[in-house]
Amino acid sequence: MPTALFAWRRTPPPFLIGGAEVTQQLLAEELAAAGWRTAYLGSHQAPWDQTPQIAKVRTFLDEHDTAYEESQEELRYRWNGVDCIAVPQQKIMSVLQRLVARVRPDVVFTAQEGAADIAAQARPDALVAGILHSVSRTGLGVIDGRPHHGLAVSDFVLRCAPRTDGTRLSVLYPPFTPPRPGQRRRERTSAVLMVNPIPAKGADLLHQLIRRMPEQHFTLVEGWWNTAEQFARYPNVTYVPRVYDMSPLYRSHRLLLVPSTVQDAFPRVIIEAALHGTPSVGTDRGGIPEAIGDAGIVLPSEAGVEEWAEAISTADQHSLGKQARQRATAFTRPRLPDLERIGIYPAANASST
Repeated sequence: MPTALFAWRRTPPPFLIGGAEVTQQLLAEELAAAGWRTAYLGSHQAPWDQTPQIAKVRTFLDEHDTAYEESQEELRYRWNGVDCIAVPQQKIMSVLQRLVARVRPDVVFTAQEGAADIAAQARPDALVAGILHSVSRTGLGVIDGRPHHGLAVSDFVLRCAPRTDGTRLSVLYPPFTPPRPGQRRRERTSAVLMVNPIPAKGADLLHQLIRRMPEQHFTLVEGWWNTAEQFARYPNVTYVPRVYDMSPLYRSHRLLLVPSTVQDAFPRVIIEAALHGTPSVGTDRGGIPEAIGDAGIVLPSEAGVEEWAEAISTADQHSLGKQARQRATAFTRPRLPDLERIGIYPAANASST
């Protein structure tokens, strides 16, 4: 039985902040479902400021009838077949060392804050794969630890990743799950949807659009932080707190707006919305065009409010939505064959008994 260990400084599943958390959780769960022994090490403190999160973790697990054990600041539980452990930030490296010695993982996946140190520590004893979730210093930093594999979430990220001796770079698109069979269809309204309305994701343009199109309703979903007060004065805006299941929102909106001003790697929301027949209108920044493909509308990053308003008003949701769903379905395929193609799965399979 091959063994995988996910190790990073953010929370383990199922506590989500953004796309990186979702991508790694789904990959870990796929490996567990395929018969891998899968463990996931994270922290119950935020890596950027050590904000304690353990009370929220306990509350969530209690609400979901999930048993957990707690000892010496370590909290252990099992989620969808994955053995999870959350520890304080200062214990990540020592617990990693202990887990590698005891579990003897065939592959260690790591990413984001402090991943270079995790990769360097695990490299002598296991195959190490660093997941490149973005082109930021945080996203690409794991390469400094010389993982055996650098798994870029898009061709765009692959092009931006630094070449390092001993690290093989490949594209591993994020895993996605298809809509559950029998999900109740909601009536699709004329409203448009945007997730994470902050400046880096195009909030300035969004304000202009809201004022320019008073008859158009906008639904905004909280992302990295709460910006509700900034949109409270608009009568044509509904602001939704962060939600775990976005499916009802995707199914009930006409378009998804992705007006990012930064080089997004491969926005998960584009594929997630497309799986529900909701096409996107996005900028040509980073991996956004790669995610939209020919099943949506891509506007130049310098496009102004008038061009965006025209695109929103004239987009054919029915035909684009059908194309988007067909294209997105390809991203729901299992990732094990991709790991085999890259060279990770055979190594694990061959070395395990």
